[in-house]
Amino acid sequence: MSVLKPALLALLLTAGSAGIALADKPGADWMPAEQVKQKLMAAGYTDITEFEADDGHWEGEGMKNGVKMEFHADPKTGAIISEKPDK
Repeated sequence: MSVLKPALLALLLTAGSAGIALADKPGADWMPAEQVKQKLMAAGYTDITEFEADDGHWEGEGMKNGVKMEFHADPKTGAIISEKPDK
């Protein structure tokens, strides 16, 4: 039984790490993150707390009109694709 414990532990650690989500990398033709943030600020966002490339677009969280919002932005233009209150 003592031989199985280390093997079981290794299996559990390997399986558990497979579920960790990693952000994507921006494409070569994407608008730089700072420019997208400037567009978001011009659209009324303040205090952008999270911002990353994920699933083919920029996404993040920030405050807009006093409400914490989640947003997705077009990777090439920086235009807001979708936004909703963060729950």
